[in-house]
Parts: sequence; structure tokens; C-alpha cells
Amino acid sequence: MAKKQSVSKKEPSKQYLTDSNFSVKRIYQRSAKKYTKEDSGAYPFTRGIHPEMFREKFWTMRQYSGFGDAKLTNERFKFMLEKGQTGLSMAFDLPTQIGYDPDSPQAEGEVGKVGVSIASIKDMMIAFDGIPLGKVSSSMTINSTASTLLAYYIAVGESQGFSSAELRGTTQNDILKEYIARNTYIYPPQPSMRLIGDMIGYCAEKVPQWYPVSISGYHMREAGCTATQEIAFTIANAIAYIETCIERGLKIDDFAPRLSFFFCCTIEFFEEVAKFRVARKVYAKILKEKFHAKNPRSLQLKFHTQTSGESLTAQQSDNNIVRVAIQTMAAVMGGTQSLHTNSRDEALSLPTQESAKIALRTQQIVAHESGITKTVDPMAGSFYLEELSDQIESEVWNYLKKIEKMGGSIKAIEKGFFQSEIRQNAYRLKKEADAGDRILVGVNKYSEVEEKSPELLRIDGRIEIQQNKALQQLRASRDNTKLEKALSAMKSAADTDKNLMPYIIASAKAFATTGEISNTFREVFGEYRPKEVF
Repeated sequence: MAKKQSVSKKEPSKQYLTDSNFSVKRIYQRSAKKYTKEDSGAYPFTRGIHPEMFREKFWTMRQYSGFGDAKLTNERFKFMLEKGQTGLSMAFDLPTQIGYDPDSPQAEGEVGKVGVSIASIKDMMIAFDGIPLGKVSSSMTINSTASTLLAYYIAVGESQGFSSAELRGTTQNDILKEYIARNTYIYPPQPSMRLIGDMIGYCAEKVPQWYPVSISGYHMREAGCTATQEIAFTIANAIAYIETCIERGLKIDDFAPRLSFFFCCTIEFFEEVAKFRVARKVYAKILKEKFHAKNPRSLQLKFHTQTSGESLTAQQSDNNIVRVAIQTMAAVMGGTQSLHTNSRDEALSLPTQESAKIALRTQQIVAHESGITKTVDPMAGSFYLEELSDQIESEVWNYLKKIEKMGGSIKAIEKGFFQSEIRQNAYRLKKEADAGDRILVGVNKYSEVEEKSPELLRIDGRIEIQQNKALQQLRASRDNTKLEKALSAMKSAADTDKNLMPYIIASAKAFATTGEISNTFREVFGEYRPKEVF
């Protein structure tokens, strides 16, 4: 009789770590801790915010689109809707993001390059021509000028016959992460927070189906932070926004149900699934115990996910299709409400139409063919996942306590705490890749000398000329007396504590440009100049 071989339990000499530096054991066995038998759709929503999750309805498939001028963007919107996209997501060029008109010297060479150029309400009308705003959900990735772009959207909806109460969608409008990681800010933190508070208050009353802010961890993660830091820093920022609204006299249950979040999904599969579960749990506890929210919907962390652009490689770009598919499954298993899948060529350019279609098809295959949507929480009970969730949660609470001791997010940003933490981890990841300890397929391993260059989307430089010409025509044809009156009223209101949204909407309807509205606020609020942090 053969002697039964025993399995060695000795840990290997090599140390295995997750992307966030958590140690990974050889095998995970049942923990002494008994995990709660909570249900989905029940506090603290670890398993998901809806009882049936994707068994009842799939997430919104919201592919990010926007480039060149409004006409080109309108064509891409219609193409993606025709292919089965279920929500629109709008990208803006840098001049629009930081409040400059296309003919401003600061805009030269950037018009229409990383998103669509929206210089006035006329551009917004063209972008949504033939798309009924009362029947589609739109997301706008815009921050410093979010109030202006929402004003355009509301005005265009009205021109189509839809009241603001019928409009559905999201403005990203998360200025704090701009100071931390992305840098497309205009005004100092306090007036920027005032604008966001005005938007949240206005939407709670006038645009009740709109999410006025999408508190974003995505850009911090792309800049280099860990999964734990992404959740902790994002929730710390959420606390700052909530406190701003409460200071303005809003009650927590009047606005909290319309707060939303935006997270990154990288390729460290189990860690990402655990991260999303922890985010829901921690947020629910804070809303209940710190802010005493009573409405169950106030406690629900609703989030959009985008697969990681930073993880995409210019080399062997077709490999990115596989990376995105893995990230898509992690986001779905984590219980996302909305998802954008990156395209294979985004490390090189804005996506071509064909690449965008493949990215959308990735979501559709996961939804309809993978089987992971047939049960609410398919990873529940995994010993590895549950222990990883505990580790992430513990570290998230430690960060939140540390930030609270500093005086909250704004103080931590001013001290450079978030920025320093992100830089340190980004440096660690870069060192690992350079040393070959972190394998990037097609980059530092399995590379090829000769690669076929993919077809790329090119932005025609004539778009900037066309936009400038259209802007000149607008200024010549509008009622400039009416415009000056609207801008003057808006400027006067900015010196008071009045809600600015009605004044911004009035200026938009008077055909004020994005630059004119932003410059008016620059005169009152000034511009932000960060301190050097070493």
C-alpha cells in the first residue's frame, strides 16, 4: 500500500503581496471569526445595495465619449446607443474643464483633444441633438466648471420640452480630488466647495433625479494610491461635502440619497472585489452613526466604476482587451451600479469607434454569458476574500481617524498628506516594475521587437479654427445687453450667500460662454495656486 504523502504547510520563501501590499497566504481556511449572515439590500450593504442586484437589472453600461466638437460627439453618442449602450458619459476638453473659451491663449492646441469642446449652450444643443434628455441618463466628467455645464444641460432639456425634474444623470463635480491628484481646479477650496454646496442644494429641490456630485477615488488610484487609500481618501472627501451641505442648512436625508461615487477597478482581482464591499460597509456606518441618517437610501453607497486606464499599455495594445475583461468581472462581482470599460487603444489616443464597440461588447458578454450575474454576491464566503476585506476595512478606519485628527480632508490636502501618501506608493509600484518584480506582459516581459501599429483616432486641428469662428458668430448675434445684465447679477450674488445656480442658468440662457462665466467667478473668488509640498 502506497504511503500517503503529506502536504507541507511550510510557507514558501517568496513573499506574495497584493497591489496594496497585503501579504497573501499559501492557503486560506475557515476563520475563527463568524461572518454575519447579512442579506443584500440590507444595512450595511456589504453584499450589495439591492436585494436582487443583477438578477433583476444589469448595471448601466455607460461608455465614456466625447472628442473634437459637439457634432462629432453627437455622432459617437448615437453610434454607442445603437450598439446597446444604456447611458451616456461625456468627456470634455481641457479648456472646457478649466474655464477657458476655445479662442483663449490658454486653450491653444488643446481644443477638442481630450474631450469635446463645449463653449456655450449652443454646443450643448448640438451634442444632444436628436437625443431626448428626459429619456436618457447622462454623466458629465466635469469638476471646476460643473455648475456651468449642468446649467447648459438643464437649459437644453427645457428647450426640448423637459423640465429639470425629468432630467437624470450625474455631474462628477468632485473638486477635492483635483487638488489631490488631477489639478484641473480654478478657484480656491472654499469657494469651490460653496459652488458644490449650491449645486447639491439646487438639485435636491429642482433636479431631484440628478446626482450633483460623484465623489471620485478613480483619479487618486490612477495617480498611484492603494485600494485602501482610494476608499479612505474618497470617503474622507465625502465627509467634507456632507459637512458643507449641513453647514448650509440642508438636512442629511434631503441630499444624501443623491450622492454618488466613482471608483477605479484595477487588475488585482480579489482585492478589487473586497474593496467595493468594504466601501459600502464603511460608508453606511458613517452615514448612520456620524450623521444619523434615517432614510435607508441615504446609507447606500452608489458608485460608477471605470476600468483602469493606467493599467493599459501602449505595447501590444490588444492585450488591453484581456486586462479590461478581468477588471470588468471584478467590478461586477463588487456590485457596481454603472460601468465604463476602457478601450484597447487608450494608452495611445482617444478610442476609435471599433475599439469603443469592443469595450462595450466586453460588458455585454460579462452580463449575458459569464453567469456571474445569476447570484447576488458570487464571492461571498471565500476565506481569502473575507480576510482581505477585514484587512482593508481595518486600514481604511485607521486612515479616516488620522485624517479626522488633521481637521478633515481640506486640512489634510493643505498639508499635502494625501499627495505625499499617493506619491510614495506610486514610487513603490514604479520601482517594482523597473526591477521586474512586477510583471507587465508585453512591456517588461514577453515583449516583441516589431509590433504592428494599431489604427488610431486623430483629432483634426481645424476643429479649433471652427470653434473660434463659431464663437465669434455667437458673440456677434446674441443680445449682449441681456448677457451683461445676467453676468452682473451672477457676480453680485457671488459676493453674498445666495445659491448661485439660478444665476448661472440665467447666464447660460443668455448665451454666456464657459470662459465668461468662469472669468466672472475668477474676479470674485480668485484662482488657486498650490503650495509646493516636498
